Amino acid sequence: MEEYVPSEYVKKYFNYLMFERKLSDNTVLSYNNDLKDLDIYFNGDLLNVTYDQLVKYFASFDKLSARSLAHHITVVSSFYNFLLREEFITTTPCLNIVLPKIPQKLPNYLTEDEVNLLLDIRLITPYDYRNKAMLELLYATGLRISELCNLKVTDVDLVNCFVRVMGKGNKERIVPFGDVALKYLQLYINKYRPLILHQHVSDYLFISNLYKNISRQAFFKIIKKECQRSGIKKNVSPHILRHSFATHLLKHGADLRIIQELLGHEDIATTQIYAHLVNEKLKDDYMYHPRNKKE
Repeated sequence: MEEYVPSEYVKKYFNYLMFERKLSDNTVLSYNNDLKDLDIYFNGDLLNVTYDQLVKYFASFDKLSARSLAHHITVVSSFYNFLLREEFITTTPCLNIVLPKIPQKLPNYLTEDEVNLLLDIRLITPYDYRNKAMLELLYATGLRISELCNLKVTDVDLVNCFVRVMGKGNKERIVPFGDVALKYLQLYINKYRPLILHQHVSDYLFISNLYKNISRQAFFKIIKKECQRSGIKKNVSPHILRHSFATHLLKHGADLRIIQELLGHEDIATTQIYAHLVNEKLKDDYMYHPRNKKE
């Protein structure tokens, strides 16, 4: 089997994704897999593809799940929007392509009471204070676990109460945090981080017992241990704290666009899932309305 070589316009598109949009390697690889199928199907003649041809092409993916097919259509549409914007074509064949309906899967999250239980850590060792500072900061900012693990001391402004985060696609954002996270960050940085380092030197904020930055796996184990201690039965991951951060903000009246900025979502549609989640909770709670009881 011959090795796949992208056609001219697919190469141009990938240069755009990597050097202008600065998407992550994993995202570019995902796009590559989708556009490879398109490129091969049309033998590289992508400028002359019609709507009817595309409909037939997408129909050939009848074994794909609705979610996977929707992703494939989105990637192809993005490619043709790029060609249109660069004036390689005068109209996009994707204009009237309809995405398949995807059953909505709402994210899991902790209630505010469960978060309080999780964060009620018994503080004895320097590592307890580190864990407390990490969890408080994660819940206060909604950072991704990779962003938290890669934070450096210089990324945290204790005076103005914000962290500088390098997110997906090397995009920087500023995320504020509140008084509780500030209190435990100050304690950890000023008193307990030096004890963990034992005169070793590191630029990273959260340090493991090997004097390196805490790993994703180690952080996951910390959350599991604290869930067992607090009696939380849910399968809690670091990402569930991110979901909890967004859900609780929205529940208390925060603007969806602000939450989008804080989370570092490129598309508001990604953030809108939390609006659905809060709406579902409201509908569940409405059953307690005195006029909602059926005769």
